[in-house]
Amino acid sequence: MQALLLAAVLLPLASAFVLPEAPKNPENLDVYTIPYNDATARKKILFAAGAAYGSNPQQCLDKAFTGASIRRIITARCDVNPADKCVGYTAVSPQDKAIIVVFRGTNNNVQLILEGLETVFEYHTPWAAGGVVSQYFNDGFLNIWNAGLKDDFNTLAAQNPGFQVWVTGHSLGGAMASLAASYITYNKLFDASKLQLVTYGQPRVGDKAYAAAVDRDVTNKFRVTHAHDPVPHLPKENMQGFTHHKAEVFYKEKMTKYNICDDIDESEFCSNGQVLPDTSIKDHLHYFDVDVSDLGYSNCANVKN
Repeated sequence: MQALLLAAVLLPLASAFVLPEAPKNPENLDVYTIPYNDATARKKILFAAGAAYGSNPQQCLDKAFTGASIRRIITARCDVNPADKCVGYTAVSPQDKAIIVVFRGTNNNVQLILEGLETVFEYHTPWAAGGVVSQYFNDGFLNIWNAGLKDDFNTLAAQNPGFQVWVTGHSLGGAMASLAASYITYNKLFDASKLQLVTYGQPRVGDKAYAAAVDRDVTNKFRVTHAHDPVPHLPKENMQGFTHHKAEVFYKEKMTKYNICDDIDESEFCSNGQVLPDTSIKDHLHYFDVDVSDLGYSNCANVKN
C-alpha cells in the first residue's frame, strides 16, 4: 500500500485555498430512498469493506453485525500478472435486512502499478450502461462476478425478499463496487430504490457518460472521502474523460462532520476544494480512525464487540 505514493505524484499542482462550507441541507437530498447514514457507514459498512482484506472476513462481520453470515468468498485474476488476485464476497445480515456485496482493495505493489498505468494512460473499455471505464476495473469486477458472485447474489436476493442491498469497497474495491451497483441496477437485477452504494477512497472509474449512467441508475450512491486522500483524485480529473459520479460525502481530518456534495458530480465544496498536492497516504488508509486494510489483515482481532 505504501506504493500509493507513486500514484500520488501524478496529481496536478494546484494553488492553496480554503475549503468552503457546503449547504447543510441540500434541497435534493429527498431523492434518496436510503439516505446516507453516518453511523451505518462508520460502524457497519466500513467493517464489511475492511473484512475483504482478511483471511477470515466472517470474524470482522461478527464484530460489527449481529447474526450476519458470509455466503462465499470469490477470488479471480485481476490482470496480466497471475499473482494479482481480485476478491469479492457476499453476505447477509438478517437484523439489518441487508444483502452485502463487497470488493477488496489493492493488496500489493505490483498490482497498484498496473492499476495506475492502465487506468491513467491507456486501457479503457465500453460499459453497457453508458460511457467507457477503466479496463482494469471492468475486468476485475466481471471476473469476480462471473466466477460465482453473480450466482451468490441472485440466490441471496431470491431467498431474502424485501431486503436492501449494500454494495461497498475501499480503494480499488470501491471502483469495482461502483461498477457492480451500475451493473445490477442497469440490468434490473434488483430494485434500485432498495440498493445502496457506499465506497471509501474510490478512484475515478470512467468518463462523464459513465458518471451520468451511475447518476441515472443508482438511486442511493455515496463516495465517502477523507481529507487529503489522494486516490479519489486519480486519475487526474478529465484525463481522457475520467470523472466521478455523485454523491460525495466528504469528511475532514477527524471525520466527525461531513458535507454531502450531490448538486454536481465533482464539487469544490468537497475533496476538490482541498489543497493539492497536499496529499496523505494515511488519509487513504484510515477511515473513521480505522486502518481499513489492517482491519482485514488482522481479521479484526483487536476490535472489541
